[in-house]
Amino acid sequence: MTTLGETAKAYKPQQTKNIVDLDVVDVSELVEDDLFTFDDEGEGKEIKQKVLVRDGEKYRVPNSVLKSLKAILEKRPTLKTFQVIKSGEGLKTAYTVLPVE
Repeated sequence: MTTLGETAKAYKPQQTKNIVDLDVVDVSELVEDDLFTFDDEGEGKEIKQKVLVRDGEKYRVPNSVLKSLKAILEKRPTLKTFQVIKSGEGLKTAYTVLPVE
């Protein structure tokens, strides 16, 4: 058993990363539905998102990435891997999906 103090020092809050943080993504990787509570001014709002889980870490998959990947797969159904580049911040964030050969 550990003490409360030791547990507090070792505590790391769960954090969802972004698919942009991955160098390369395989189109065959599994995606899960995830639900988290966002506390906006004391009001807990439940947010749904798609996540890719790799090595125990969650990586958020924005809907715009799914939309772009769908369009690419319609033209290149044999695509195996891709990467995602992010530009902008906040509401002006844009994601670009790049096929990897």
